Amino acid sequence: MMRIPVLRHMAALVAMAGVGLLSGCLDVPHPFRDPGREGWSLAGSPPPARLAVPVPPSALLPQAAAQAWSRDVAAALLDQTVPAMAQPARKGDWWLRLGAEARGQDVVPTYSVMMPDGRVRSAEAGDPIPATIWAAGAPATLRRVAEQAAPGIAAALTGIQAAQMAQDPRSLKHRAARIYFAGVHGAPGDGDIALGQAFVRALGDAQNAVQASPRDADFTVSCAVSVSDAPPGASGQKQQHMQLVWRVVDQAGKEAGAATQLHDIDAHALDGHWGEVAMVAAQEAAGGVRQVVSRYSGRNNVPLPMPAGGAANGSGTPVANLQQ
Repeated sequence: MMRIPVLRHMAALVAMAGVGLLSGCLDVPHPFRDPGREGWSLAGSPPPARLAVPVPPSALLPQAAAQAWSRDVAAALLDQTVPAMAQPARKGDWWLRLGAEARGQDVVPTYSVMMPDGRVRSAEAGDPIPATIWAAGAPATLRRVAEQAAPGIAAALTGIQAAQMAQDPRSLKHRAARIYFAGVHGAPGDGDIALGQAFVRALGDAQNAVQASPRDADFTVSCAVSVSDAPPGASGQKQQHMQLVWRVVDQAGKEAGAATQLHDIDAHALDGHWGEVAMVAAQEAAGGVRQVVSRYSGRNNVPLPMPAGGAANGSGTPVANLQQ
């Protein structure tokens, strides 16, 4: 999980409320994590479960080395959380065509993402390698080449999924995410109510619609607050450690991500009225939740154009979970 700061306005909050900022971080899924069937329903119809990586028939390598390269590329893509498998392409599969081109004294590895109908959807080229080194097919060389190529291939798959979302009127590129807020629990004072009301006001925008019922919601958000004793401050003032976790789950209850806010505050400073603290904390949390929804759904990813001569609508079996 990536961790990104979410709360920054310490001086403003201290001035308004006289307590320390609930500074913290945002936990979001890896850009290529597979959110499962329910998550990818946000992008359209269910996609295939894998990206096949067949052994290349001609890659200027001995057969054993070509087989090893296929395995290494699949393993490197798995490290990017792309569900790749070193196996022949089956009917209906998206697959990766490996190749190599001789260019003078060098060899350039090539990678083409192939649609189920056999058309090339994207093409990548690796760095030139001296032909003698490539032909030797040393395991370390093949692994290094595969690891260098994997991020670019994964990025291409992200763009392909975004192009499919752009063509699908049901996807979150064309409508707001339906979000049900299940409330705040565990906050001292009036925090449960104050935070909850402030969060609902802060979250809704053109891309996110807050609804009062969990029915048909794309995501459900809840917040759990915990308070524990902390070491005294520099002046000897008693302190408490406060943590707010804003959890986002999809329709199936699978975690999409979480925004976590935490800070040490003067003991019992929030046992009564939260006031401006709730507003600032909720605004920052809303920004974190929007980021979780966007990353999980891929709605803000840039579509990859079709190559010259390809169909303008990016037709073919959906590839959504191959980027995750």
